[in-house]
Amino acid sequence: MIPKECKRLAEVDFPIAVVSKHAAREKSIRHGHPSTLHLWWARRPLAACRSMLMALLLPDPCDPHCPAEFKKKARALLLNIRGSVDGADLELRRAILNFIGDSASWDLSSDATYVEVANGLVKAAHPEEPPLVVDPFAGGGSIPLEALRLGCDAFASDLNPVACLINKVLLEDIPRHGPELAEELRRAGAEIKKAAEKELVELYPPDPDGAIPIAYLWARTVLCESPNCGAEVPLVRSFWLSKKASRTRALRFEVIRANGERPRVVFHVFEPRNEREVPNGTVSRARAVCLCCGAVLLPERVRAQLHAQRGGADAVLDESGNRIGGARLLTVVTVDASRLGRVYRIPDARDYAAVAVAQRCLSELPQDAIPNEEIPVTERRRISVPIYGIDRWGDLFNSRQKTMLFKLARIASRERYRKVQDLLGIAVDRVADRGTSVCRWDSSPTSEVVKNTFSRQALGMVWDYAEVNPLSDSTGNVGSVIDLIVHVIEQCPTIRTPGQVAMADAAHSDLPDASCSIWFTDPPYYDSVPYGHLADFFYVWLRRCVSSAVRRWFRNPIIDKDAECVVDRPHVLSKSTKTSVYYEDKLGSAMREGRRVLNEEGIGAVVFAHKTTEGWEALLSAMFSAGWTITASWPVNTEMRTRLTARDTASLATSVHLVCRPRRDDAPIGDWGGVLHELPGRVGNWMERLQGEGVRGADLVFACIGPALEIYSRYSKVVDPQEREIPLGGNPLAQEPHERGYLAYVWEAVGRTALQQVLGTAEAKARNGGAGALEEDARLTALFLWTIQATPTGNGNGNGDRSQADDDEDSGESEPDEEAAPKRRLKGFSLIYDVVRRFAQPLGIHLDDWEKRVVETDKGVVRLIPVLDRAEQLFGEAGASLTADHIEAEAKRSPQTTFDFMAAESAVPQIKGRGKRRQPAADVSDESLRSHRGATTLDRVHAAMLLQSSGRAHALRALLKSEIERGPDFLRLANALSALYPPGSDEKRLVDAMLLAVPR
Repeated sequence: MIPKECKRLAEVDFPIAVVSKHAAREKSIRHGHPSTLHLWWARRPLAACRSMLMALLLPDPCDPHCPAEFKKKARALLLNIRGSVDGADLELRRAILNFIGDSASWDLSSDATYVEVANGLVKAAHPEEPPLVVDPFAGGGSIPLEALRLGCDAFASDLNPVACLINKVLLEDIPRHGPELAEELRRAGAEIKKAAEKELVELYPPDPDGAIPIAYLWARTVLCESPNCGAEVPLVRSFWLSKKASRTRALRFEVIRANGERPRVVFHVFEPRNEREVPNGTVSRARAVCLCCGAVLLPERVRAQLHAQRGGADAVLDESGNRIGGARLLTVVTVDASRLGRVYRIPDARDYAAVAVAQRCLSELPQDAIPNEEIPVTERRRISVPIYGIDRWGDLFNSRQKTMLFKLARIASRERYRKVQDLLGIAVDRVADRGTSVCRWDSSPTSEVVKNTFSRQALGMVWDYAEVNPLSDSTGNVGSVIDLIVHVIEQCPTIRTPGQVAMADAAHSDLPDASCSIWFTDPPYYDSVPYGHLADFFYVWLRRCVSSAVRRWFRNPIIDKDAECVVDRPHVLSKSTKTSVYYEDKLGSAMREGRRVLNEEGIGAVVFAHKTTEGWEALLSAMFSAGWTITASWPVNTEMRTRLTARDTASLATSVHLVCRPRRDDAPIGDWGGVLHELPGRVGNWMERLQGEGVRGADLVFACIGPALEIYSRYSKVVDPQEREIPLGGNPLAQEPHERGYLAYVWEAVGRTALQQVLGTAEAKARNGGAGALEEDARLTALFLWTIQATPTGNGNGNGDRSQADDDEDSGESEPDEEAAPKRRLKGFSLIYDVVRRFAQPLGIHLDDWEKRVVETDKGVVRLIPVLDRAEQLFGEAGASLTADHIEAEAKRSPQTTFDFMAAESAVPQIKGRGKRRQPAADVSDESLRSHRGATTLDRVHAAMLLQSSGRAHALRALLKSEIERGPDFLRLANALSALYPPGSDEKRLVDAMLLAVPR
């Protein structure tokens, strides 16, 4: 047993860079990975969980309380991996840390030697009995699964029935039955595939020439409301079918106008030679355009018409099977052994005849055979389909999809498959994920497949959707889904001891006091993912086909979300009361339960990766109030930089692992002066360590919160000389520490340290302007660029990446007013307003003073205005070219000239942009600009960059000469910006080219 006084490895060191490399790589691994068993949101990589668990379980060999027997056995075990470890305890610590880093590799996760050594190390540290690892927010099961892999006992609980089923299969069924389960599932899968082919062949018939349809591409339709038109408008986002270089395909249309009839559109498949030949789509952000007359249907009319059609996913057929309305089949995608690649053909009567068969079958089914449970309206920003009439889960599917899923679920529920019934229920869920009317056809240059429903953590509207053929050999077919699950079972041969799974509220654990050794959990991230609302999609199908052993978890029509620990993002129809206060209280109760069930020698860890300060403050307040002390903090890169949520948000690449212990009942009271004195050094040292590990930007900012909390949380409370308690959070705009709160000082310490690194000591000490300091806008820009470094926001390319809401008309993040009006596509680098404010205020930067001049704020996001968009402000109505002429003329008359437009006392004028393409005018009045000190050092650097951009070399050299004579600030800032601008950005290119022109 590890003495309670002995530090664990996780409290002294951790191989951040190595584990991060393996964890990030793991996100792209599919074959046999447990994440492919069933979709779960924000699932932690196994590499990070396995490594952190080992560091939590093993003592530090350098600690004087570390048992000698453990060190002896550890040296013997490591001989199997890396040869002998010399007698120094420090070398043993390094050897164990190297082993922890190496064993994070997915390739070694089932390697018998590595697993044996890992199990041996854990057993050496806990010789009496296997330690119990508890995860009360088990979710996708990564933490308890890795606990079993390391030879521990594992107890996993979750409030969500879908999560509980995933954990039951991973932690109980697979370890208990092993390879036999895989063989049974393979046998059952073959029978089910054969039965499905027999029952569904009428719904998905092959073509007369033997070609097999793999996908059907549909478009919802509305009617043009323009007088004298009334044409049907297919809602098509893009007419591209394939963008592969070797096989480009697209649709073009022809308008047919027959006497006495309303105009109609017919489509043809063609091979475009370039982008211009492909017609524009008919719908964007719920605004539709009629192909026959060009009239525009406003979003409210599109929504109204689709609402009347209950979403419009189904074709409306007459008694003869002819289509007379509703969804329109645009293209059928087929494969043929005699032809290379996908073939796209225009649908015919046979295709609608198969739909008619499905509709007849559906009409004969029992009323509750298809999920008719209501879709809750609580999460409007994540689940937006109800405003288009899709207000029941069954409405997400067309008739053929419903009939197919019903028959597949009925086959999977047969008594003969009882042993693998839950696995087959998961298979039905996987088929359903690619079998809805909100699945897209991917026509990108690298892919021609049907995308799944949950390609992001939301459920939004899709205008033209792809229907997969589950009997084909394409992605999402019945056979491939069974194979994926079999591969997961076969990949876990080293896990032989089952864990325990319970459906329970984390705030009310049934475990006895002091019963576990490790309390390790990944709680919900504030308002990031509405787990219960999204999981209802799977729940309504599972409750129709799970085994009797778990049916008690699926008694309710939909998931009970009353006790779910999240912050809702409600719309006006919602009655949700899940605010930040609710979240903090709920999480605090769970943290107190964790402290209760942890034994005297135990240790805890909490994973968090939320992108806002509100989420972090809620988590930290909950931990502190529950009596935890943070003893270490390790950021691990756990996210793919290409994921959708990272493209234009402040999503973090790293998950911060906060290592913690129960705070002693007799913990002392801290002195505020001492805490404040220790803070900058602690933050500075930690930033230096993390930067050496490759952690940058916003990830570095949030990773510094943990070490700062190590100082604060060791005390029962912290008080100032007047005995006023300094709270953790507070009003960051207040002046007094007892009102402002500790976290405001943490942000200030991080900001000052960052400024010292990028601009020098003067900026770090400057507040409200100090001697030797650059102006506020320079400090703001430097901090902004420092924060977005290596942060996967999609903003780092300098090309003005569109946000997901701009790119997708169906974004689950969109508000109704956003759908009603197209947004201007903005360039620039973006950060969440709260993050910018937390930095700016304590450093004397007044954000409002720089609005529309250096930054723009919209809907809680701050955009750094691109340099090219500042030409209006910096050069007046004359523009850059005429200003350059003026500079050259002034330079010839007097080499010592300080140019008027750059004089410190002059106001910055408002003017139009330069070049052939007009830039949007900056909405800045002359009066507001006169309130500033005039042109700043940042303005001068940007002006030089613009002169470089316009090719005015003589004017640029004259300006540079004048600025160098003025003082060192210009070059100091320009060099700092060169280091801060993201590689490949326009700004980086311009500032580097400008610096090359500096006289030597």
